Amino acid sequence: MSTPPAPTAFYQHAPHLQTRWASPENFTAAKGQAGQAHDGRKGSACVFIHAHQSLVLADVTCPTGSHGLVHRIWATLQNRSPAGLRGLRLDIYWDGCAKPAVSVPFGDFFGHTLGQMSRFESELFAAPEGRSFNCYIPMPFRTGMKVVVTNELDQDHGWIYFDVDFTLGHQHPAEVLYFHSHFRRENPTRLGEDFEILPLVRGKGRFLGSHMGARADVDKYLDIWWGEGEVKVFLDGDKPFPTLCGTGTEDYIGTGWGQEFYAGRYQGSHIADKANMQYGFYRLHVPDPIYFHQDIRVTIQQMGWAMADKLRAVQAKGVDLRRGNAKLTDEQIDRGSLFERADDWCVCAYFYLDKPANDLPPLLPLAARLADLIDPKKPQKRLDV
Repeated sequence: MSTPPAPTAFYQHAPHLQTRWASPENFTAAKGQAGQAHDGRKGSACVFIHAHQSLVLADVTCPTGSHGLVHRIWATLQNRSPAGLRGLRLDIYWDGCAKPAVSVPFGDFFGHTLGQMSRFESELFAAPEGRSFNCYIPMPFRTGMKVVVTNELDQDHGWIYFDVDFTLGHQHPAEVLYFHSHFRRENPTRLGEDFEILPLVRGKGRFLGSHMGARADVDKYLDIWWGEGEVKVFLDGDKPFPTLCGTGTEDYIGTGWGQEFYAGRYQGSHIADKANMQYGFYRLHVPDPIYFHQDIRVTIQQMGWAMADKLRAVQAKGVDLRRGNAKLTDEQIDRGSLFERADDWCVCAYFYLDKPANDLPPLLPLAARLADLIDPKKPQKRLDV
Protein backbone atom coordinates (compact mmCIF):
# COMPACT_ATOMS: atom_id res chain seq x y z
CA MET A 1 0.00 0.00 0.00
CA SER A 2 1.08 3.61 -0.45
CA THR A 3 2.29 5.38 2.66
CA PRO A 4 -0.29 7.87 3.92
CA PRO A 5 0.83 11.52 3.85
CA ALA A 6 3.05 12.20 6.83
CA PRO A 7 6.21 14.13 7.73
CA THR A 8 9.19 12.75 5.83
CA ALA A 9 11.62 13.45 8.66
CA PHE A 10 11.53 13.79 12.44
CA TYR A 11 12.31 17.49 12.18
CA GLN A 12 9.73 18.35 9.51
CA HIS A 13 6.60 20.12 10.71
CA ALA A 14 3.16 18.90 9.59
CA PRO A 15 0.79 21.85 9.95
CA HIS A 16 -2.18 19.87 8.58
CA LEU A 17 -2.02 17.11 11.23
CA GLN A 18 -3.42 16.99 14.77
CA THR A 19 -2.16 14.47 17.32
CA ARG A 20 -4.64 12.74 19.63
CA TRP A 21 -4.48 9.99 22.30
CA ALA A 22 -7.52 8.06 23.48
CA SER A 23 -6.92 6.75 27.02
CA PRO A 24 -8.67 6.40 30.40
CA GLU A 25 -7.55 9.98 31.05
CA ASN A 26 -9.28 11.18 27.87
CA PHE A 27 -11.71 8.64 26.40
CA THR A 28 -12.87 10.96 23.63
CA ALA A 29 -9.33 12.12 22.75
CA ALA A 30 -10.74 15.65 22.74
CA LYS A 31 -8.44 18.67 22.65
CA GLY A 32 -7.70 20.10 26.09
CA GLN A 33 -9.80 17.48 27.91
CA ALA A 34 -7.19 15.03 29.24
CA GLY A 35 -6.01 14.38 32.80
CA GLN A 36 -8.88 16.10 34.62
CA ALA A 37 -9.83 13.37 37.11
CA HIS A 38 -8.87 13.91 40.76
CA ASP A 39 -7.86 17.49 40.02
CA GLY A 40 -5.38 16.28 37.41
CA ARG A 41 -3.41 14.07 39.83
CA LYS A 42 -3.50 10.72 38.00
CA GLY A 43 -7.15 10.13 38.73
CA SER A 44 -8.09 7.79 35.84
CA ALA A 45 -5.11 5.71 34.76
CA CYS A 46 -7.06 2.51 34.09
CA VAL A 47 -10.49 0.95 33.74
CA PHE A 48 -11.91 -2.20 35.34
CA ILE A 49 -13.46 -4.74 32.94
CA HIS A 50 -16.25 -6.86 34.41
CA ALA A 51 -17.48 -10.26 33.24
CA HIS A 52 -19.01 -10.08 29.74
CA GLN A 53 -18.44 -6.33 29.58
CA SER A 54 -17.47 -4.44 26.41
CA LEU A 55 -15.28 -1.37 26.71
CA VAL A 56 -14.77 1.19 23.95
CA LEU A 57 -11.10 2.22 23.92
CA ALA A 58 -11.49 4.75 21.11
CA ASP A 59 -14.41 6.06 19.04
CA VAL A 60 -13.39 8.76 16.58
CA THR A 61 -15.19 10.65 13.82
CA CYS A 62 -12.99 12.56 11.39
CA PRO A 63 -13.58 16.26 10.85
CA THR A 64 -15.25 16.98 7.54
CA GLY A 65 -12.83 16.74 4.65
CA SER A 66 -10.04 14.99 6.55
CA HIS A 67 -8.91 11.43 7.28
CA GLY A 68 -7.14 9.72 10.18
CA LEU A 69 -4.30 7.31 10.91
CA VAL A 70 -3.70 5.10 13.97
CA HIS A 71 0.02 4.99 14.73
CA ARG A 72 0.24 2.97 17.95
CA ILE A 73 -1.86 0.91 20.32
CA TRP A 74 -0.43 0.18 23.77
CA ALA A 75 -1.98 -1.64 26.72
CA THR A 76 -1.20 -3.65 29.79
CA LEU A 77 -3.62 -5.96 31.59
CA GLN A 78 -4.05 -7.07 35.17
CA ASN A 79 -5.12 -10.54 34.03
CA ARG A 80 -2.44 -11.98 31.76
CA SER A 81 -3.31 -15.63 32.38
CA PRO A 82 -3.97 -17.96 29.40
CA ALA A 83 -7.72 -17.49 29.81
CA GLY A 84 -7.25 -13.76 30.14
CA LEU A 85 -5.24 -13.49 26.92
CA ARG A 86 -7.64 -15.64 24.87
CA GLY A 87 -10.86 -14.53 26.62
CA LEU A 88 -10.51 -10.81 25.92
CA ARG A 89 -11.66 -10.02 22.37
CA LEU A 90 -10.32 -7.07 20.37
CA ASP A 91 -12.55 -5.58 17.65
CA ILE A 92 -11.60 -2.69 15.37
CA TYR A 93 -14.10 -1.02 13.02
CA TRP A 94 -13.38 1.37 10.15
CA ASP A 95 -15.56 4.15 8.75
CA GLY A 96 -18.77 3.17 10.54
CA CYS A 97 -18.82 -0.36 9.14
CA ALA A 98 -21.02 -2.74 11.15
CA LYS A 99 -18.56 -5.64 10.79
CA PRO A 100 -15.12 -5.36 12.41
CA ALA A 101 -12.03 -5.57 10.22
CA VAL A 102 -10.20 -6.94 13.26
CA SER A 103 -11.85 -9.48 15.58
CA VAL A 104 -9.21 -11.50 17.43
CA PRO A 105 -8.09 -12.64 20.89
CA PHE A 106 -6.31 -9.72 22.54
CA GLY A 107 -3.17 -11.67 23.46
CA ASP A 108 -2.71 -13.36 20.10
CA PHE A 109 -3.09 -10.08 18.21
CA PHE A 110 -0.12 -8.60 20.07
CA GLY A 111 2.04 -11.70 19.59
CA HIS A 112 1.38 -13.43 22.92
CA THR A 113 0.30 -16.66 21.30
CA LEU A 114 -0.51 -20.01 22.96
CA GLY A 115 -1.90 -18.11 25.95
CA GLN A 116 1.66 -17.21 27.01
CA MET A 117 3.24 -13.82 27.60
CA SER A 118 6.66 -13.49 26.00
CA ARG A 119 9.42 -10.89 25.91
CA PHE A 120 10.21 -9.70 22.37
CA GLU A 121 10.42 -6.72 20.06
CA SER A 122 9.86 -6.58 16.30
CA GLU A 123 9.25 -3.88 13.73
CA LEU A 124 5.49 -3.87 14.34
CA PHE A 125 4.97 -5.36 17.83
CA ALA A 126 6.75 -5.25 21.18
CA ALA A 127 6.56 -6.51 24.75
CA PRO A 128 9.93 -5.34 26.08
CA GLU A 129 9.55 -7.04 29.46
CA GLY A 130 6.79 -9.51 28.65
CA ARG A 131 4.17 -7.51 30.55
CA SER A 132 2.70 -5.25 27.87
CA PHE A 133 1.05 -5.07 24.46
CA ASN A 134 2.38 -2.73 21.76
CA CYS A 135 1.36 -2.49 18.10
CA TYR A 136 2.90 -0.02 15.64
CA ILE A 137 1.06 -1.04 12.47
CA PRO A 138 -0.19 2.06 10.62
CA MET A 139 -3.99 1.87 10.29
CA PRO A 140 -5.58 4.48 7.99
CA PHE A 141 -9.25 5.41 8.15
CA ARG A 142 -11.38 7.91 6.24
CA THR A 143 -14.48 8.84 8.23
CA GLY A 144 -13.88 7.25 11.61
CA MET A 145 -12.67 4.32 13.68
CA LYS A 146 -13.72 2.41 16.79
CA VAL A 147 -11.63 0.11 19.00
CA VAL A 148 -13.49 -2.18 21.42
CA VAL A 149 -12.46 -4.90 23.88
CA THR A 150 -14.94 -7.45 25.24
CA ASN A 151 -14.41 -9.76 28.18
CA GLU A 152 -16.01 -13.06 27.15
CA LEU A 153 -15.13 -14.78 30.42
CA ASP A 154 -17.64 -15.52 33.18
CA GLN A 155 -15.44 -13.70 35.67
CA ASP A 156 -14.13 -10.15 35.90
CA HIS A 157 -11.03 -9.49 33.83
CA GLY A 158 -9.55 -6.76 36.00
CA TRP A 159 -7.80 -3.51 35.14
CA ILE A 160 -6.74 -2.40 31.67
CA TYR A 161 -4.40 0.52 30.96
CA PHE A 162 -4.25 1.69 27.34
CA ASP A 163 -3.46 4.35 24.74
CA VAL A 164 -4.73 4.52 21.15
CA ASP A 165 -2.49 7.09 19.43
CA PHE A 166 -3.59 8.63 16.13
CA THR A 167 -3.48 11.73 13.97
CA LEU A 168 -6.23 13.57 12.12
CA GLY A 169 -6.03 15.83 9.07
CA HIS A 170 -4.70 13.38 6.48
CA GLN A 171 -5.82 13.24 2.86
CA HIS A 172 -5.55 9.57 1.93
CA PRO A 173 -5.33 8.80 -1.80
CA ALA A 174 -7.66 6.17 -3.27
CA GLU A 175 -5.05 3.39 -3.15
CA VAL A 176 -4.65 3.58 0.64
CA LEU A 177 -5.94 0.33 2.17
CA TYR A 178 -7.66 -0.71 5.41
CA PHE A 179 -5.93 -2.86 8.03
CA HIS A 180 -7.46 -6.27 8.89
CA SER A 181 -6.59 -9.17 11.18
CA HIS A 182 -7.97 -12.72 11.45
CA PHE A 183 -7.42 -15.47 14.05
CA ARG A 184 -7.62 -19.23 13.45
CA ARG A 185 -6.99 -22.32 15.54
CA GLU A 186 -7.18 -26.03 14.71
CA ASN A 187 -6.70 -28.44 17.60
CA PRO A 188 -5.70 -30.74 16.09
CA THR A 189 -5.09 -29.92 12.45
CA ARG A 190 -6.42 -32.32 9.81
CA LEU A 191 -3.95 -34.99 8.73
CA GLY A 192 -2.63 -34.33 5.23
CA GLU A 193 -4.40 -30.96 4.90
CA ASP A 194 -2.53 -27.67 5.03
CA PHE A 195 -3.37 -25.32 7.89
CA GLU A 196 -4.74 -22.00 6.62
CA ILE A 197 -2.77 -19.03 7.87
CA LEU A 198 -5.17 -16.80 5.94
CA PRO A 199 -8.28 -18.28 4.30
CA LEU A 200 -9.31 -17.01 0.90
CA VAL A 201 -9.72 -13.22 0.87
CA ARG A 202 -11.04 -11.46 -2.24
CA GLY A 203 -10.05 -7.95 -3.22
CA LYS A 204 -6.90 -5.91 -3.61
CA GLY A 205 -4.39 -5.66 -0.83
CA ARG A 206 -1.21 -6.72 0.89
CA PHE A 207 -0.45 -9.65 3.16
CA LEU A 208 1.54 -8.26 6.07
CA GLY A 209 2.42 -11.47 7.94
CA SER A 210 1.37 -13.35 11.04
CA HIS A 211 2.07 -14.58 14.54
CA MET A 212 1.77 -18.37 14.71
CA GLY A 213 1.78 -20.94 17.49
CA ALA A 214 2.36 -24.70 17.41
CA ARG A 215 1.86 -27.17 20.26
CA ALA A 216 3.23 -30.54 19.17
CA ASP A 217 1.34 -33.68 20.17
CA VAL A 218 4.12 -35.33 22.18
CA ASP A 219 1.86 -38.18 23.28
CA LYS A 220 1.53 -39.27 19.66
CA TYR A 221 4.77 -38.05 18.04
CA LEU A 222 7.19 -38.01 21.02
CA ASP A 223 9.77 -35.20 20.73
CA ILE A 224 10.08 -35.42 16.93
CA TRP A 225 10.67 -32.17 15.04
CA TRP A 226 7.32 -30.86 13.78
CA GLY A 227 8.33 -27.91 11.58
CA GLU A 228 8.99 -29.22 8.07
CA GLY A 229 5.83 -27.68 6.60
CA GLU A 230 6.19 -25.34 3.64
CA VAL A 231 4.35 -22.00 3.56
CA LYS A 232 2.35 -21.54 0.36
CA VAL A 233 0.87 -18.26 -0.90
CA PHE A 234 -1.87 -18.55 -3.52
CA LEU A 235 -2.19 -15.30 -5.44
CA ASP A 236 -4.85 -14.00 -7.84
CA GLY A 237 -6.59 -17.20 -8.87
CA ASP A 238 -3.78 -19.71 -8.22
CA LYS A 239 -5.13 -23.30 -8.43
CA PRO A 240 -4.10 -25.92 -7.57
CA PHE A 241 -0.52 -24.74 -6.99
CA PRO A 242 0.70 -21.45 -5.47
CA THR A 243 2.96 -18.78 -6.89
CA LEU A 244 5.01 -18.53 -3.69
CA CYS A 245 6.31 -21.51 -1.72
CA GLY A 246 8.82 -21.75 1.14
CA THR A 247 11.07 -24.64 2.18
CA GLY A 248 10.07 -25.29 5.79
CA THR A 249 8.59 -23.68 8.89
CA GLU A 250 11.83 -22.47 10.47
CA ASP A 251 13.15 -21.45 7.05
CA TYR A 252 10.10 -19.23 6.51
CA ILE A 253 10.90 -17.29 9.69
CA GLY A 254 14.52 -16.79 8.67
CA THR A 255 16.39 -19.46 10.61
CA GLY A 256 17.28 -23.11 9.85
CA TRP A 257 17.72 -26.60 11.24
CA GLY A 258 15.15 -26.18 14.02
CA GLN A 259 14.18 -23.23 16.22
CA GLU A 260 15.54 -21.72 19.39
CA PHE A 261 14.57 -18.39 20.98
CA TYR A 262 15.23 -15.24 18.99
CA ALA A 263 13.32 -12.04 18.28
CA GLY A 264 14.31 -10.20 15.12
CA ARG A 265 13.01 -7.10 13.45
CA TYR A 266 10.86 -8.94 10.90
CA GLN A 267 10.98 -12.57 12.06
CA GLY A 268 11.44 -14.51 15.25
CA SER A 269 10.74 -17.50 17.47
CA HIS A 270 9.85 -15.73 20.71
CA ILE A 271 8.40 -18.83 22.40
CA ALA A 272 10.70 -21.86 22.17
CA ASP A 273 9.73 -24.38 24.85
CA LYS A 274 11.59 -27.44 23.62
CA ALA A 275 10.84 -29.44 26.78
CA ASN A 276 7.09 -29.25 26.06
CA MET A 277 7.42 -28.83 22.28
CA GLN A 278 5.54 -25.51 22.22
CA TYR A 279 6.59 -22.69 19.90
CA GLY A 280 5.43 -19.19 19.05
CA PHE A 281 6.93 -17.46 15.99
CA TYR A 282 6.35 -14.68 13.48
CA ARG A 283 7.19 -13.37 10.02
CA LEU A 284 6.42 -9.79 9.00
CA HIS A 285 6.51 -9.06 5.27
CA VAL A 286 7.67 -5.47 5.59
CA PRO A 287 10.86 -5.43 3.47
CA ASP A 288 9.48 -8.19 1.20
CA PRO A 289 5.89 -7.16 0.43
CA ILE A 290 3.28 -9.63 -0.77
CA TYR A 291 0.66 -7.86 -2.92
CA PHE A 292 -2.53 -9.37 -4.31
CA HIS A 293 -4.84 -7.90 -6.94
CA GLN A 294 -7.80 -10.31 -6.99
CA ASP A 295 -7.49 -12.67 -4.03
CA ILE A 296 -5.06 -14.38 -1.66
CA ARG A 297 -4.87 -17.55 0.42
CA VAL A 298 -1.92 -18.51 2.67
CA THR A 299 -1.31 -22.01 4.08
CA ILE A 300 1.34 -24.08 5.83
CA GLN A 301 1.83 -27.86 5.67
CA GLN A 302 1.74 -30.00 8.82
CA MET A 303 4.83 -32.18 8.43
CA GLY A 304 7.58 -33.60 10.61
CA TRP A 305 10.84 -35.45 9.97
CA ALA A 306 12.66 -38.15 11.91
CA MET A 307 15.20 -40.93 11.62
CA ALA A 308 14.23 -44.61 11.64
CA ASP A 309 14.40 -45.20 15.40
CA LYS A 310 11.92 -42.40 16.18
CA LEU A 311 9.64 -43.32 13.29
CA ARG A 312 9.54 -46.92 14.45
CA ALA A 313 8.75 -45.79 18.00
CA VAL A 314 5.85 -43.70 16.75
CA GLN A 315 4.67 -46.51 14.51
CA ALA A 316 4.67 -48.84 17.51
CA LYS A 317 2.16 -46.51 19.17
CA GLY A 318 -0.27 -47.25 16.33
CA VAL A 319 0.33 -44.06 14.36
CA ASP A 320 -0.21 -44.44 10.61
CA LEU A 321 2.86 -42.87 9.01
CA ARG A 322 2.16 -41.23 5.65
CA ARG A 323 3.57 -38.68 3.26
CA GLY A 324 0.73 -37.23 1.27
CA ASN A 325 -1.75 -39.99 0.55
CA ALA A 326 0.87 -42.75 0.45
CA LYS A 327 1.82 -44.85 3.45
CA LEU A 328 5.55 -44.80 4.26
CA THR A 329 7.36 -47.93 3.09
CA ASP A 330 9.81 -49.83 5.27
CA GLU A 331 12.61 -48.54 3.05
CA GLN A 332 11.52 -44.91 3.56
CA ILE A 333 11.28 -45.40 7.32
CA ASP A 334 14.72 -47.07 7.48
CA ARG A 335 16.46 -44.11 5.86
CA GLY A 336 14.44 -41.44 7.70
CA SER A 337 11.54 -39.55 6.23
CA LEU A 338 9.09 -36.68 6.23
CA PHE A 339 5.63 -37.60 7.49
CA GLU A 340 2.21 -36.02 7.93
CA ARG A 341 1.25 -34.78 11.41
CA ALA A 342 -1.77 -33.34 13.22
CA ASP A 343 -0.92 -30.90 16.03
CA ASP A 344 -2.45 -27.86 17.73
CA TRP A 345 -1.89 -24.77 15.56
CA CYS A 346 -3.08 -21.19 15.87
CA VAL A 347 -2.41 -18.01 13.92
CA CYS A 348 -3.19 -14.32 13.97
CA ALA A 349 -2.77 -13.02 10.41
CA TYR A 350 -2.43 -9.37 9.36
CA PHE A 351 -3.30 -7.88 6.00
CA TYR A 352 -4.48 -4.74 4.22
CA LEU A 353 -7.58 -4.74 2.01
CA ASP A 354 -9.30 -2.24 -0.28
CA LYS A 355 -12.50 -2.26 1.83
CA PRO A 356 -13.29 -1.78 5.52
CA ALA A 357 -14.82 -5.26 5.99
CA ASN A 358 -13.90 -8.76 4.82
CA ASP A 359 -15.85 -11.98 4.22
CA LEU A 360 -13.89 -14.15 6.64
CA PRO A 361 -15.72 -16.18 9.32
CA PRO A 362 -16.32 -14.62 12.75
CA LEU A 363 -13.92 -15.23 15.62
CA LEU A 364 -13.92 -18.77 17.00
CA PRO A 365 -16.09 -19.19 20.13
CA LEU A 366 -14.31 -18.88 23.45
CA ALA A 367 -14.49 -22.62 24.18
CA ALA A 368 -12.64 -23.43 20.94
CA ARG A 369 -9.99 -20.81 21.68
CA LEU A 370 -9.36 -22.18 25.18
CA ALA A 371 -9.82 -25.92 24.60
CA ASP A 372 -6.83 -27.93 25.83
CA LEU A 373 -4.89 -24.69 26.33
CA ILE A 374 -5.11 -24.80 30.10
CA ASP A 375 -3.86 -27.90 31.89
CA PRO A 376 -6.46 -28.67 34.60
CA LYS A 377 -3.74 -30.46 36.59
CA LYS A 378 -1.69 -27.30 36.92
CA PRO A 379 -2.76 -24.21 38.91
CA GLN A 380 -3.23 -21.19 36.65
CA LYS A 381 -1.29 -18.07 37.51
CA ARG A 382 -3.00 -14.72 37.74
CA LEU A 383 -0.25 -12.25 36.90
CA ASP A 384 -1.05 -8.96 38.55
CA VAL A 385 0.55 -5.65 37.67
